Amino acid sequence: MDNKHRRRRLAKICVLAGLFLVASVAAKAAEHTVVIEGMQFAPATLEVRPGDTVIWKNKDPYPHTATAVGGSGFDSGEIKPDRSWKFVAKKAGTFPYECTLHKTMTGKLVVK
Repeated sequence: MDNKHRRRRLAKICVLAGLFLVASVAAKAAEHTVVIEGMQFAPATLEVRPGDTVIWKNKDPYPHTATAVGGSGFDSGEIKPDRSWKFVAKKAGTFPYECTLHKTMTGKLVVK
């Protein structure tokens, strides 16, 4: 292979590497919000990707938690009024959760 062909081949590799980099940046982690208000999680079911951040914002006048049922995932502890809690989804799965202070409040985090 002569130098001309090597340069062309290298140029093609560089273009492909650049495209891969652009695609990787476009697929970067996202941020999602669950609003706690009126004794509800909204949305009740949230679908995210691994690496995404989920923020629970408490707009109620009393504390709540966002706690994975069965202890398999996450536990915010108390989220006081006008405060929030962040969680980075790491593994795929479906994670039902509840407010441990108000058991009728339930939600579902789906990590795909």
